[in-house]
Amino acid sequence: MGHQYQAVQWNKNKIAYDLYVVTAIIVFIGIFIFIGLQIRPNGHSADLVILLIRALGVTAFTMLTIILLIGPLARISPRFLPMLYNRRHLGVITFMVSGAHFGLALIWYHGGGPLNPFVSLFVSNPLYDSIPGFPFEVLGLGAFVVLFVMAATSHDFWLNNLSAPVWKALHMLVYPAYVLLVFHIVLGALMTEKSIVYPIMTAATFITVSSLHLFTGLKEWGADSAMKSLKAKGWIDVGAPTSIPNMRAVIASLPKGDRVAVFRYDDKISAVTNACRHQNGPLGEGRVIDGCITCPWHGWQYRPDDGVSPPPFTEKIATYNVKIENDRVFVDPKPNPPGTRTTPAIISQSGAPAS
Repeated sequence: MGHQYQAVQWNKNKIAYDLYVVTAIIVFIGIFIFIGLQIRPNGHSADLVILLIRALGVTAFTMLTIILLIGPLARISPRFLPMLYNRRHLGVITFMVSGAHFGLALIWYHGGGPLNPFVSLFVSNPLYDSIPGFPFEVLGLGAFVVLFVMAATSHDFWLNNLSAPVWKALHMLVYPAYVLLVFHIVLGALMTEKSIVYPIMTAATFITVSSLHLFTGLKEWGADSAMKSLKAKGWIDVGAPTSIPNMRAVIASLPKGDRVAVFRYDDKISAVTNACRHQNGPLGEGRVIDGCITCPWHGWQYRPDDGVSPPPFTEKIATYNVKIENDRVFVDPKPNPPGTRTTPAIISQSGAPAS
């Protein structure tokens, strides 16, 4: 969106991105199978199929781990923000890889009997009360169903018709799906795998994902709690003008838990809601491009002073009044109606950073 962005769709950058991802997947699977065959030099033809099943499963789990790491990493460092732009494409490709893993495993292990493979999946192992013999395949199926729903609703058509809050709540199911996959691996491959590599990798990825989300969550919770403890009824002090990077923003928490993105562009300060109209993306993690606040997720743009998208677009977001007193930036915690023009605060020469 905007004069230098297009709505989420196929374009040259996304095609190149997808080609890189597919190439990396093929190389990863090839290396996995090659190493597996070297470890088992006397393996039969069946071993090759099993290796492919495992390679697809490891690839899908690795890709999902990367997807879950993008969000907290982008909040820790802006260097990871470009990864947000193609996260949905990576998610759809992850579903395709997991679908190949699920389909091949279903045919290989359940396609040779008299029962329908899906029926066989549920009835072939009834040991639900046994941890060592638990039917781990059902857990993988549960995770696959979640990935299917997410991939099927990844297009903006569903985002617009379901509304951003409902769409986001639906896609938050990726976290229980990830937990299901972890147990799918622990109760499946790790029960029969003699190598210590699988347990170490599974534990390391789970701990990394959990730790990063816990760290960023506690960090934001601390900021919200500190603001709520002030019980502020007046303007909110968000810091000195020099603390706001030029063409970027700082995100301030308001007493009621909302967040406001306070942008500095040249010698001006403006504030808008932190939630993008498209997908509730964090506007404060974006930057000002061509005079417009640009969402880091999908490039939707808004003018800083009135929160209105540049023509021909008509989206609007809430704005906040700002002022500078005693070389400190203050924000009125009461939002203005979406599209309300505000007067930017002007940074004096004494408060402006050296050029």
